[in-house]
Amino acid sequence: MSQSIAQTSFEQEDLLIQTKSGKVHNFTVELALTAEQRSQGLMHRESMPKDHGMLFDFGETRPVSMWMRNTPLPLDMLFIERDGTISHIHRKAVPFSEAIIDSRGPVHFVLELNGGRAAALGIEVGDRAMSKRIDSRD
Repeated sequence: MSQSIAQTSFEQEDLLIQTKSGKVHNFTVELALTAEQRSQGLMHRESMPKDHGMLFDFGETRPVSMWMRNTPLPLDMLFIERDGTISHIHRKAVPFSEAIIDSRGPVHFVLELNGGRAAALGIEVGDRAMSKRIDSRD
């Protein structure tokens, strides 16, 4: 029996990631700002355009744990500090896994991209994310 799954709606904004080599990559991200939105995340999504993602804003800087329950897409999770610095990248999280993915320290944001996208674009720890929501000024 098929069951209907109510999808939460998400606002979008542009986000840039600047690598240490100076390359800039543009993304359109959905914003997971509320507890309900963060809980829903990318669950039940079967596809996502290659230059799209979801930005989780936790509203404070703290250790964060994520998982892949009900998520059929492999994802890269970029853990981002308040100033936009990428502090940890978990690459190609396994679809549907309930294994805990830890931020490895306090972060303010998590950016989820299609699995393998960070490596394909050369995005590494220490690179900077910038958007209206992320204050990346020094």
